[in-house]
Amino acid sequence: MATHTAVRTVYRLSTVSPTPEDMFEALDHEQLDRLGAELHHPEVLGVPAVYLTYGKEDEADTWCAPNARTTGIPVFEPVRRTGALLLLAVAGQVYAVTCGNGYRMVPDALKDKRFGLRFAIRMIDPRHISGAITKALGRPRTDISLVPAGTSVPALGIRDQARVVRHLGGHLDNIPLTRSRHANGRAFTAQGGVGLRLPLGIEPTDLVQDLRTITRVCQDDIPHPELEFVDHIVPVTDTVILARLDAALDRLLGAPPDGRISFSVPLDLHDTYAEATAYRTRIGSTDSFLSDDFDLDYVLTRARIHHSGTRLTALRDGTVTLHRDPSPRSSIPLATTHALDWIQADISLGSRKYCLLDGNWHELGAGYIDSVRDGLRRVFTDTAVYGLPPWPGAATERTYNKAVAKARPDWLFLDGEFINNPLKRTDRVEICDLLTPDGTLILVKQTGSSGTFSHLLGQAQVAVEVLLNSPEARAQFIRRVTRDSGGRIRLADDFTPRRLVLAVRHKSGATLTPDSLFAFSQITLHQTVRDLTARGMSVEVVPVPTTTDATGTTAA
Repeated sequence: MATHTAVRTVYRLSTVSPTPEDMFEALDHEQLDRLGAELHHPEVLGVPAVYLTYGKEDEADTWCAPNARTTGIPVFEPVRRTGALLLLAVAGQVYAVTCGNGYRMVPDALKDKRFGLRFAIRMIDPRHISGAITKALGRPRTDISLVPAGTSVPALGIRDQARVVRHLGGHLDNIPLTRSRHANGRAFTAQGGVGLRLPLGIEPTDLVQDLRTITRVCQDDIPHPELEFVDHIVPVTDTVILARLDAALDRLLGAPPDGRISFSVPLDLHDTYAEATAYRTRIGSTDSFLSDDFDLDYVLTRARIHHSGTRLTALRDGTVTLHRDPSPRSSIPLATTHALDWIQADISLGSRKYCLLDGNWHELGAGYIDSVRDGLRRVFTDTAVYGLPPWPGAATERTYNKAVAKARPDWLFLDGEFINNPLKRTDRVEICDLLTPDGTLILVKQTGSSGTFSHLLGQAQVAVEVLLNSPEARAQFIRRVTRDSGGRIRLADDFTPRRLVLAVRHKSGATLTPDSLFAFSQITLHQTVRDLTARGMSVEVVPVPTTTDATGTTAA
């Protein structure tokens, strides 16, 4: 059967003019010479295009010499590395399509650093994320999450107002690419970061059409609501603030290390970093420093000897070159980057905190309030969705729960039903007030203060933790549900809740809204939802109206 697509990596070169001459001139010709690249001029594509290929044979693989010393048996095994780079202009955009080691021919400075992510957050199914690389601003740690079978954004736990998503992979969500036309309904995946890796059409017309589709998606489509948070953390653009941050970092580079500058692998180099065994660093000198890993101390020492006002420039102009061969003088580099891209720095201007990452400044916490408010609006659900009756003004919680069970006879009344606390035998835990046939936990609360609302959130967290982590408590709850429902509701032996509903009535009779929720409770609810969704839970808040409430007032 004919193959219609091939998995390729594509970059967008947004600063390159869409002519064959300009595309070729934008490349690093010294690198092309080192690789022995051959230039071709494809005409069948029907668009401006430049095609380069190379095949380079190393004298011997890197393991030959050390293994000869270890075993006393000299073995010579040459390594041939090949690569292809196709530059083509589609819809006014220049794309670099690479195969094999062809990515080495694309200068890092030409790449649109958010191209792959821009596509991913619009087209990847947020319910089937297979991998993510994230960086917590202000903390020197990169988190890599891999879930081959795919999982949801909440379960992956990457939604955080202080976290930069650097790479995202997952199942594509209904996009008209060549692969879709020949997949017979089978899902396929894409990986998006600086570049975009996915199956692209092999035939000239198919490849060009796929790139047109990708262009349209990035320009016209809006991100999935569950993935739009990826775009919330963007670099600082205010020129006055940028100048102050650069000056502050220049001063910090001249002082003894205090932990505010740390090491961070550049955005697009995680795979290359794992492959490299030698690093050649050059800062403000014709001489270079050779090491077997990136040496932050050397970089800071070299920056410190420069005059005030020139240190940051020295790092921007300095380079770090990665090699696969531990004796790299004669080897072809894996990548060459700016030295500044390898450091993360934390700077404060007054009460505001900033972080340098991948050469760009970000403000920590800048989107926190908006993130809280957006999160609250998402979890509030109209009462009609669950058919909850209005709350009689004088009714107690137990009376109201009985009224709900009467109005929804398929739900199970569990108010006042307890199981043993696995952590303390003298205590008991109430899991929920009502249970739906599909295992949704419904907790009901009449509240007039942040204290009672926080108690509700605490009960919700305890209920989930107990059911997730205690086989004994889970078995007790399952038996209680089977008994009280007369066998009508039978939960699986390994039951874990997937949906939690908090039905809340304000004592004043006013309707609770995301904006009128108590200030302390807004942040507490935001944190609780984030914690529970990271465990695979869906959390909803349902404001319960009061029967006597005919004024449409809201809680203060």
